[in-house]
Amino acid sequence: MTGPRAAVPPSTQPGAQGWQPLYLLAGVGALLFVVLLVTALVLDSLSPPPVHGGEATLLFIAANKPGYVAEQILWTLPNILPVLVFTALFVALFTVQKSLALIALIFGGLPWALLLAVPVSSRGSLNLVYLSDRYVAAATDKERQVYATAAEAIIAENNTPAIVGALSAVGILVAGAAMSSGRRKAFPRFLAWLGIVTGVLGVLSEVLRQALPEFYWGYGILLWAWFAATGIALVRLSRSAL
Repeated sequence: MTGPRAAVPPSTQPGAQGWQPLYLLAGVGALLFVVLLVTALVLDSLSPPPVHGGEATLLFIAANKPGYVAEQILWTLPNILPVLVFTALFVALFTVQKSLALIALIFGGLPWALLLAVPVSSRGSLNLVYLSDRYVAAATDKERQVYATAAEAIIAENNTPAIVGALSAVGILVAGAAMSSGRRKAFPRFLAWLGIVTGVLGVLSEVLRQALPEFYWGYGILLWAWFAATGIALVRLSRSAL
């Protein structure tokens, strides 16, 4: 058949009917993810937990238990929301860049799901709450030393860079690359470049987390900006085919 290129059928467009609920939930989830993490950061700044010393950490938790528990929940529970976000991005980008969309889903979404199985949040752990209770209830210095040593092991895990963080940054980078390619753009160009910059800085900051911690703070800000911008884009995409 010759002549002008036929219009893309609605059923093959990224915003086609049937995916609006996913885009909407993922968009709201991305925004909620940022709000919850900002709330956790506020709690952390109001009463920052120790990052070294098992005994000091357990005593801190005993004196600030409600706030500490709330902060740890806010650091860990929202990790399921990025999985939903990357799933929605996969659906939206699949018709444009199948391979990149799948790679972004695997590298971007899977690490966040795996973090739910890790008992640390990089700013503490709910496991330390149990150890703190046992430490306070211990009758002898020897018993308290056992719990303090166990706390040191968890604190060491908190301060150890995790490969899943770097993998998630790769997923964001690939998602940005997918958004920038193809003729039919489901997402604004600035979001594509934001994803690429965030992904590159994220990989560097995760690898150099101990050597250059200021990189990590910069990545954190860009990461939240990327999720917020992606959330808004997904919400708009959910309305595009109504």
